[in-house]
Amino acid sequence: MEHLFENYPNLRSELTDYLAGFLSEERVALFNKVLNSRTRYLTVVLEDIYQSQNASAVLRTCECLGVQDVHIYEKQSAFSLNPNVVKGASKWLNIHKYSNINQSIGDVIASLKSQGYRIVATSPHKNEVSATTIDLEKGKMALFFGNEHAGLSKEVLNAADEFITIPMVGFTESFNISVSAGIVVNTLISRLAETNIPYKLSDNERNELMYHWLNLAVKRCDLIKKRFLKERCYI
Repeated sequence: MEHLFENYPNLRSELTDYLAGFLSEERVALFNKVLNSRTRYLTVVLEDIYQSQNASAVLRTCECLGVQDVHIYEKQSAFSLNPNVVKGASKWLNIHKYSNINQSIGDVIASLKSQGYRIVATSPHKNEVSATTIDLEKGKMALFFGNEHAGLSKEVLNAADEFITIPMVGFTESFNISVSAGIVVNTLISRLAETNIPYKLSDNERNELMYHWLNLAVKRCDLIKKRFLKERCYI
């Protein structure tokens, strides 16, 4: 399909309009409403999370708050989802999985930096700031959350551009990782909404995502697309 999109620049848009006709107007309107709140200015990276309920809760939080991309790094623990916790949220996200067999956490960091992200480690540190005070104007943020017991690896901590922490006033040493992600992401999204920073998806990103979501939502989508392409003589 991708080669057709390259040869026919308007094809994706035509297919999107065609597929949207198989959903109700209310459903399409909901897709557009959600797309208008999506962002890649923030992305979340989970390093070696082994409790499926925690990982699933983070994905659900990201989807609810509008963060489109989540990066999963598996070192010793295989990533798995708990369907009772994630509640289908993962299907609407772009989930990028990395295995320790093929890539190091350093490779993940390098990839994110090449995309313009600053590496922000969520960890107690002498130079940390909070989600309410970190400078949003400095650019996109990749928020790293670590293992339930060990926290983030030394490699992430050494590579971090900045550190972010959540102030606590109780006796307990730390928040659950899913709670930490919820507090940090919600605070940052709320702050971004009050700025003039262009943190939401571009028109092209929204269009691509709409096409992808329609593929997920329309029943027998492959057959419908094949019929469309034949009728329009694309194939």
